[in-house]
Amino acid sequence: MPPIAVPTENQLLTALPEAERARWFPQMEAIDMPLGQVLYESGKTLEHVYFPTTSIVSLLYVLEDGASAEIAVVGREGIVGISLFMGGQSTPSRAVVQSAGQGLRLQADLMMEEFNRAGPVLHLLLRYTQALITQMAQTAVCNRHHSLDQQLCRWL
Repeated sequence: MPPIAVPTENQLLTALPEAERARWFPQMEAIDMPLGQVLYESGKTLEHVYFPTTSIVSLLYVLEDGASAEIAVVGREGIVGISLFMGGQSTPSRAVVQSAGQGLRLQADLMMEEFNRAGPVLHLLLRYTQALITQMAQTAVCNRHHSLDQQLCRWL
């Protein structure tokens, strides 16, 4: 039987102030995240946000013809589903489990409630979003200007 995901295995959740942890943790659902599982599809309404604990999730940008390119990777340092609190109910990307493991999820409406309190959660999530955007920019530059060996090093 696989280990149960616990909130403190995700660094973003660990960074929450105690009051927010006390509100969130009872509402979080521990889930298995098997290899290849699609957490959300491009253009679909987000029902949950995900906090990987022992899994890794790829964020893929999907083109009209169905082709896709990886734009970022999220592991135990972050959250999957930032478009929810950045002003959209849907996203132009697809989230797929790249490395199997566990995670936690929280319902979208509960996340929005916390974000709209405009307290420490808002600031923590905005700082994480800035880091994710930086990762996306680095990925784009690397894919355009680096050799395949260098790209592999970045990915590893």
